[in-house]
Amino acid sequence: MAPKNVEYIEIAHRRAAEKKTHVSFPQLKYPSLRDEGLRDPVQWLIGKSMDDGAEGLWRVHNGIYNFNDFLEKHPGGAEWLELSKGTDITEAFESHHLNSSVNKVLEKYYVREAKTPRNSPFTFEDDGFYRTLKRAVVEELKKVPKHIPSYADMIIDGLFATLLISSAVSCWANDYWVVMSAYLIASLSLAWVTVAAHNYIHRKTNWRMYLFNLSLWSYRDFRVSHALSHHLYPNTLMDLEVSGFEPLVIWNPRKKPVHAKFAFLIEQITFPFLFVLNFLKRLILNFLREGFFTEHYRWHDGVGFTLPVWMWLVSGCSFYEAAVMWLWIVCTASYIFFSIGSNAAHHHPDIFKDGDQVRDVTPDWGMHELEAVMDRTDINGNLFKVMTFFGDHALHHLFPTLDHAVLPYLYPVFLDLCQKYRANFRMTSSLDLFIGQIKMTLKTEPNILDNN
Repeated sequence: MAPKNVEYIEIAHRRAAEKKTHVSFPQLKYPSLRDEGLRDPVQWLIGKSMDDGAEGLWRVHNGIYNFNDFLEKHPGGAEWLELSKGTDITEAFESHHLNSSVNKVLEKYYVREAKTPRNSPFTFEDDGFYRTLKRAVVEELKKVPKHIPSYADMIIDGLFATLLISSAVSCWANDYWVVMSAYLIASLSLAWVTVAAHNYIHRKTNWRMYLFNLSLWSYRDFRVSHALSHHLYPNTLMDLEVSGFEPLVIWNPRKKPVHAKFAFLIEQITFPFLFVLNFLKRLILNFLREGFFTEHYRWHDGVGFTLPVWMWLVSGCSFYEAAVMWLWIVCTASYIFFSIGSNAAHHHPDIFKDGDQVRDVTPDWGMHELEAVMDRTDINGNLFKVMTFFGDHALHHLFPTLDHAVLPYLYPVFLDLCQKYRANFRMTSSLDLFIGQIKMTLKTEPNILDNN
């Protein structure tokens, strides 16, 4: 290893130890509140508003916009703008709006230029990879048959029906093996419904996104932690799905505490309880933050409790028996969901993490998305697997508002532009990503570019 690379590792370690700056993008401000409190989505939004220079409104690139009069007119639903008020929404604006005509709407709500530089490393040049790909995708979408998204709808609807039937049978049946089979099917169905519902969370308000809440989690929270944080800033310090697991599981290459050696074991112990813990965390915030209940609770936060009521009413068992079985189903589904999610695409020694050396500290956003993800040869190509195992991950990150069933139609133009721009699109196996995720919990040294 060249001396310059050794020096880079030492600098990276020192910065990581100080915990007050990005390592890969040293020009950025360290995210406010990242290492404090319960690391919940509301706290993430508060911290981001402190850093983004949006002046209490909405920032897109270097402009400040006032969308207060546009909230109810927003085609994607008012909630997206309500959640992101006070922050820089540049990455969300670019990736959620494919047609350039949206810029004319944007102009109507312009207020003034921002006073501070953007606290994001990503760029969106007209001739860059992402905007070029976006223009090509708009043309490809015109060729996709209109009925294609119905295939994804049928999958999640079938999983939901399977969940309802199997959960009821788990309480109704008397035979031990029937009960156990129904319980396992219900657990798997709930986990898969939760994964599949994320296909609908990224889009405008629709009834299928509420199915996510059957897990006791909040799709509204997930819109922040997943859609507005993880999707837009994957594997950077602004990724809440990375920081939210710290200090129990540390995926970024850092000098790590002793317990990091047992991260895989910690995952096995904690994963079954994360659905319930997410619910309890949200409940605790009612007592820690004034006004949290009235500002952040919605009617759909109670959707998760409809499942045990259904099991009780349909099976004829006691409510206590239904509640116990329901908790078993929820905890088993939680284990399945987080086992799928943590090994799906983002944690591998060859995938970018904050701490790794980068060629460009102001990269094209689309190029970065591909540096932070790997797809799986044994998942892509089958819509059921894609819907239930977070498949077609790279294209989904680049175009999150598109239905999963549409993504396969984009591969020809996507692969062509990846070759033209030398974008780092990679495929591997689920086993390799599983092993890679474990390696990342142990990895302490960042990736260094080859200077030769």
